[in-house]
Amino acid sequence: MKKIIVPVDFSKHSEYALETAAALAKQHNSELIVMHMLEMSESIFSASSAERGEENAFMLMVANKKFEAFLDQPYLEGLEVTPMVKYHKVLKEVAEVAADVRADLIVMGSRGHSDHDGVFTGSNTEKVVRYSNTPVLVIKSKPKSVNFEHIVLATDFSEESVPAVKKAHELLIELGQKTTLLHINSPNLTFLSTDEIDEKIATFLKLAKLNESDVTIARISDHNVEDGVSNFARKQQADAIAMITHGRKGLSHFFGGSISEDVVNHSKLPVITFKL
Repeated sequence: MKKIIVPVDFSKHSEYALETAAALAKQHNSELIVMHMLEMSESIFSASSAERGEENAFMLMVANKKFEAFLDQPYLEGLEVTPMVKYHKVLKEVAEVAADVRADLIVMGSRGHSDHDGVFTGSNTEKVVRYSNTPVLVIKSKPKSVNFEHIVLATDFSEESVPAVKKAHELLIELGQKTTLLHINSPNLTFLSTDEIDEKIATFLKLAKLNESDVTIARISDHNVEDGVSNFARKQQADAIAMITHGRKGLSHFFGGSISEDVVNHSKLPVITFKL
């Protein structure tokens, strides 16, 4: 893991994300790219070039001062930290920057849907998750540790999901000690018998070139995917949840964007998302 991007709005949730990313960077000898997006008013774009240049310069100066204070943290000592300022509050720009610099992970804080101030409310976090081809780790609270002993990865074991699950599994092995691939049988989806689920898993493992001894697999039934993964993670005392999403391309599918985004918003645990 060579590069980690941390979008920040200088809130306490951004601090949680920065501290988490710093701990991961120390573990993996990674560079941290700390990114802030200026919220430019419409008046700036209608002003003259001189006026626009003056306001841009002023806002950039303010952002740089905030960066100096925000990045003055003991847990950042010894790390390579690159501040980055973007002029527009366009959340998909986080995904674009991550792709441009070939980042391995985006770490961002989120308030879920409980608050509405600042940049990283739940709806904005959803946008980053939806647009990003780079894995996104969403943090809701101050990290106790980044040594994730157990991560639960929800999957439907479809043939289409093989590349994404393999990619996710490789990163999760780096982040945690144990990963459980979880199948959730739900009446909201195509309900399968035990034999049908077992056959689907066997086909998946063959295509993924995995043996059942190489991974931990769990099968449960619940009212819906969100409840299933959350309840299983709680009962197993998991440290994080992982989800694979299509973004907005397949809302009727198990990996429909709405399901992953609901888990991101409502789970109290860290959530890692991977795009299919």
